[in-house]
Amino acid sequence: MAKTDEINRRILHVLAQDGRISNLELAERVGLSPSACLRRVRELEQSGVIAGYRAVLNPAAMGVGFVAYIGVGLSSHTKQAQESFERAVSRSPEVVECHNITGTIEYLLRIECADLPSYKTFHTDVLGTLPHVNALTSYVVMGSPKDLRA
Repeated sequence: MAKTDEINRRILHVLAQDGRISNLELAERVGLSPSACLRRVRELEQSGVIAGYRAVLNPAAMGVGFVAYIGVGLSSHTKQAQESFERAVSRSPEVVECHNITGTIEYLLRIECADLPSYKTFHTDVLGTLPHVNALTSYVVMGSPKDLRA
């Protein structure tokens, strides 16, 4: 496991903001030589602290104009029911996140689609047809003043 000192925290902060930054610029921003900085980044990658790099996509440019979270309650709490539900949502491109949670429901989904009619189709024709789903509560995203997901 990589050490979690102040320099590594600064490296992680900068990389979380710009994963494509050059090693030279990263080294300058965190106050290290380029070779020492590269060693630390590789150690963070090899230890699993940095799990990967990805592109941040613009949803509007991709035709996504509607985002909602859905709380999903299941009628059966068996392992089979949960695995069946998870397989079904993993096949749905509208589901960009699926979290198994504690509380009064079993799952929280993040849904991204073109518009309200396409959301209604997904809600009715996909989630509404899954066995064991007995409760759906939608939370429509009206804005995201803070979203640090990459």
